[in-house]
Amino acid sequence: MRKYILFVLFFFAMFISSNAQFGIENNLVKVNLYSSFNKVQKNSEVKVAIKLNIDEGWHINSNVPNEDYLIPTEVIIDSSKIDVKTIQYPKAKDIEFSFSDIPVSVYDGEVYIGVILKVPESAKLGILEVPIRVTYQACNDATCMAPNDIDTVLNLEVVDNTTPISEINGEIFSKLNISYTKTEFVSTTNSEGGIADTLESSGLLISLILVFLGGLALNLTPCVYPLIPITIGYFGGQSEGKTSKLFMLGVLYVLGMALTYSVVGVVTALSGAVFGSLLQSPIVIVIISGIFVVLALSMFGLYEIKMPDSMVAKAGGARSGVFGAFFMGLTMGIVAAPCIGPFVIGLVTYVAAKGDVFYGLIMFFFLAIGLGTPYIFLAIFSGRIKSLPRAGFWMEGVRNIFGFILIAMAIYFLDPLLPEIISTYLLPVFMIGSSIYLLFIDKLANDVKGYRIFKTLFSVIVIAVAVWILWPVEKKSPEWEKYTMETYETALDNHSKIVIDFYADWCIPCKELDALTFSDSDVIKALSEFSAFKVDMTKTMSDETIAIREKFNIYGMPTILLINSKGEEIHRITGFIDADEFLEFISDIN
Repeated sequence: MRKYILFVLFFFAMFISSNAQFGIENNLVKVNLYSSFNKVQKNSEVKVAIKLNIDEGWHINSNVPNEDYLIPTEVIIDSSKIDVKTIQYPKAKDIEFSFSDIPVSVYDGEVYIGVILKVPESAKLGILEVPIRVTYQACNDATCMAPNDIDTVLNLEVVDNTTPISEINGEIFSKLNISYTKTEFVSTTNSEGGIADTLESSGLLISLILVFLGGLALNLTPCVYPLIPITIGYFGGQSEGKTSKLFMLGVLYVLGMALTYSVVGVVTALSGAVFGSLLQSPIVIVIISGIFVVLALSMFGLYEIKMPDSMVAKAGGARSGVFGAFFMGLTMGIVAAPCIGPFVIGLVTYVAAKGDVFYGLIMFFFLAIGLGTPYIFLAIFSGRIKSLPRAGFWMEGVRNIFGFILIAMAIYFLDPLLPEIISTYLLPVFMIGSSIYLLFIDKLANDVKGYRIFKTLFSVIVIAVAVWILWPVEKKSPEWEKYTMETYETALDNHSKIVIDFYADWCIPCKELDALTFSDSDVIKALSEFSAFKVDMTKTMSDETIAIREKFNIYGMPTILLINSKGEEIHRITGFIDADEFLEFISDIN
């Protein structure tokens, strides 16, 4: 009985309110439509975002408002002109009102409704007009308006199958916490959304602290491995052992890294490019490798990086090498750029959606500071080598070792540009050659027993690693298919389970996945039940790669998509995982 009385009172209030505002247009909600493609083809699917902007102080009932007498928000599409595959409503808020015994489910502010439409084979070429009606009821805390309809039209340009099409409105669809597959929108639980939600709900100071901690955590990823020998190699010969000067050089090194990392991160995020894509450019790779060689020559004593004498005098005897430390940090920022994982991909997505250059700059700057902070202490440790007792020729020997390490890193980064027959042997052969030189030709400080033991052990270990690299072994891997739109669509049509591995030649975790995870016999056996595609994203700015990146929303490598037999994306893996973890992910793919 009480519920009936509330029902009558509610509609009486609604009647009074609507009549009191007679003659005033009920335009509390504004509707905008966004398509995922600039053009569509017959028998193809397109996703549509319906954005509802609800005036401040008002809300509308959700599509399931919890009370039978409340008018739900509903999207009605004329199915005589186009096939409606899915309508996905956003997550609602539950708010308590005096007229209801239970909380009412509502939308407020800006919300998006996701729709997937399929263009019929019978559609004519040209503009296809699709009528869309949004039905809603707007209320504030005290009263409700009468139910209202907003009629609008979605215009789709239908073209033949030979006309190229491209994805558009990527930023709009990134705001939907849903991802697109062939058949429907599905809810996502990827880390990108979680990071975005966490930062959105935090103040700037808390967000910067979280991003800084995320940068620190990046030091646990395999991408940063190359930075360790480079840092040791550089700072091992760039200081005189005084802690304050070592600290200054380390800070300059990290600031240089942070500057480059920030610029690269903001530019790639706001342009929609793949994070770390600079390393797909042969020119950038050659420059980085050249810098390593030049710095190696400094280790061999060919020259010393220092400030001009006039500037040294004005600075009160400032230590030489500050320019070198900062310049080295700038280079390392590019090297660090592919050090991505779920956290960085989430941050890239979030900054791209915000579209605020300053916000993106400061976020990535703090991320890079977090990444680089441990290297301040590594710089101090490395440089302190020169302050060890019994200084003499043995220090020159240590510098030679560091020089060989830097040349090895130059070869490593050149690897993607070299023919396979050369890249397979060049680095291990150099490792063996440099070790033989240190063992039998370099006589510096052989009279220092401790240094001689260290040099011998180091050389033997390097030779052993090189032989292990060269040792012929059968390379085990799944039977990867080359990705094309046709092969992918065929797998979907056949209701196959699908795994797609997006990789790049400059991506260190990608190589670890191939060497340690995808070579595992249990993983290979499990993937035999999947259509397994491998997508080369090395040339990130090519038209083909851009189209693939936009289709699957790929922001960095490695990214692995696991799709079930219904065409639904179930898991999105970013970063390296071992074989056991990967098997757990694919165990629930049906």
